[in-house]
Amino acid sequence: MTMKHDPPPAAVTRGEAATVRAATSRRVLDPVARASEVLFGLIMVLTFTLSLAAAGAGRADVPAVLLGALGCNLAWAIIDAAMYLMGVRGERRLAISTIQAIRGAESPEVGRAIVAENIPPAVLPALTTSDLDRIRLHLSRLPPETLETRFNREDYLAALGVFLLVFLCLFPVAAPFLLFADLTLALRLSNIVAVAMLFLTGFTFGRQVGRPWRGGFLMVAIGVALVAVALALGG
Repeated sequence: MTMKHDPPPAAVTRGEAATVRAATSRRVLDPVARASEVLFGLIMVLTFTLSLAAAGAGRADVPAVLLGALGCNLAWAIIDAAMYLMGVRGERRLAISTIQAIRGAESPEVGRAIVAENIPPAVLPALTTSDLDRIRLHLSRLPPETLETRFNREDYLAALGVFLLVFLCLFPVAAPFLLFADLTLALRLSNIVAVAMLFLTGFTFGRQVGRPWRGGFLMVAIGVALVAVALALGG
């Protein structure tokens, strides 16, 4: 008869450490969190491309405008990626501070109170005192390697994903200006592509809350309104 054995303590603690570090990371491709990145990148490009029509520019002005859009999106993509890493570091420091506070609590009651403060209000009523105490004990026994703020491979890959989300928004919108000599046609196709990308972004976001079509149309409306505001204020 084959007996099942629990994994050795060292393996368990390593698994717990990895789980906690993963929990304090942010999902780079989470539609809710990243929809704003795509929206921002598209707005950035549209303020450049639509300025061609607003200023009555000719075909000769297209390279300069596209180069400006490229540089602007590149800069903001780098900034966005850096801000992502700063956010990850901040979230981890906050998690470490909470764990240290639980470990240093004067009594189990104080520890449970700290745990309760960090649980979403919608979840807290479903937890009993025993549940809170079990969470407190679990966090108190986490291994030392859990309390690390160093970036890992997943963090850098996630930051690269943020960079690409913002930067790559440029190319589908700019492509018509490179493919068609007729500036009016290129501008119309560029706008169609931008609206389609806005809709797909909103549709993906809306699927998370069960309203994909509403999310798609709402994202288009928000994007168009924000571009109009940006152009009205000088881009």
